[in-house]
Amino acid sequence: MQFQEVIKDRFSCRNYSGKEVSPETLRQIMEAVHLAPSACNRQPWRFIVISRPDDGEGRKAVIDSYNRQWIETAPVYIIACGLPGEAWVRPFDGKNHTDVDVSIAVEHLCLAATSLGLGTCWVCNFDPAVLRQGLGLGEELDPIAIIPLGYPAEGTVVPEKKRKDYSEIVVCR
Repeated sequence: MQFQEVIKDRFSCRNYSGKEVSPETLRQIMEAVHLAPSACNRQPWRFIVISRPDDGEGRKAVIDSYNRQWIETAPVYIIACGLPGEAWVRPFDGKNHTDVDVSIAVEHLCLAATSLGLGTCWVCNFDPAVLRQGLGLGEELDPIAIIPLGYPAEGTVVPEKKRKDYSEIVVCR
């Protein structure tokens, strides 16, 4: 798939088929995360992969932290966690780049999945305390996003992209 096609085809999938994701495919996707850039190459992240049916307790933690029925259809959950203590901090204003770095890695994940015919969705509206407790995360790990992953259900179509006008987001000087 050409890159422009991949970015056009990537969407927030909220309905997955029952087809499992092979370990090889999952490895390819996570290799894209592994190759993602980060500020000063700190890589301040950990990605927790929960595959059905391997981890019933992990799946329960995700579902309990994000109470939307559609998420249960995804065969894989990937929990993107940041490590703020390991991230680069901009010296001029003290901005910690954990969220920026993790976001870059998550988008690599989503684009890699799309290129392989899988769907993903960024989920940030979850209860981090419930997820942290359910997964036994230490205080050093900050759960930033849940990425459900799987093959879109039959009949799923890529929705039309609704974006601001180009001139509203790009300023040339």
